[in-house]
Amino acid sequence: MKLGVNIDHVATLRQARYAADIHAHNAEPNLVAAAAACEQAGAHGITIHLRADRRHIQDADVWELRQSLRTRLNLEMGNTPEILAIALKVRPHEVCLVPENRAEITTEGGLEVAGQWDALRPTVDQLRAGGIRVSMFIEPEARQIEASKALGADMVELHTGAFANAQGEPHRQELVRLQQAAELAHSIGLQVNAGHGINYENIARIRQIPHLAELNIGHSIVARAIFVGMEQAVKDMLAGMAGR
Repeated sequence: MKLGVNIDHVATLRQARYAADIHAHNAEPNLVAAAAACEQAGAHGITIHLRADRRHIQDADVWELRQSLRTRLNLEMGNTPEILAIALKVRPHEVCLVPENRAEITTEGGLEVAGQWDALRPTVDQLRAGGIRVSMFIEPEARQIEASKALGADMVELHTGAFANAQGEPHRQELVRLQQAAELAHSIGLQVNAGHGINYENIARIRQIPHLAELNIGHSIVARAIFVGMEQAVKDMLAGMAGR
């Protein structure tokens, strides 16, 4: 498995004080430096979510990271014309289409791909025509997986939030659901990624999901980085992913 580190919440900390001028000489923390630390520690890519409300990542961050990264930039985005236009100009290596609700604290569930075919198809077509690989952030459900494939997506990212939040038997059931979804997605030629709520405690059980190519993890790594530093936090997660 490869690791994409989501650095949205590094930007959240910066915005808490420097939202008015992210390029002020004393604005911190610096996202480019945070991304470089992740790469130095062995991360295989950097993930950011450019939201319509710009609550953390800003347009300038997308451009700066695209130019500075040595690995890959994965841009999470809602299906809006404004953000699509930015993606087509910046040309990140990958785009992950996600649902977006301005009232949410974080992404609350998977994208309703099967029910938004007409709205999603032009976006997927334009991204792929621009040489950008496309992922769908979805619930681990057969209809969403099959719709993602039919739309032309290259990948699905299975939403692991219900798994991460559950305990006891519901937790086991969610793991089984993820395992079955991963088997189906792999069988029809989709790359299988996963993300949301993955942390240092549940990573051992995440490893029981077959065919996982990449995990996108943010909050847990940034939270640990407060105590041990970004490089060590990334190394610790990579060790967990490898079963060490």
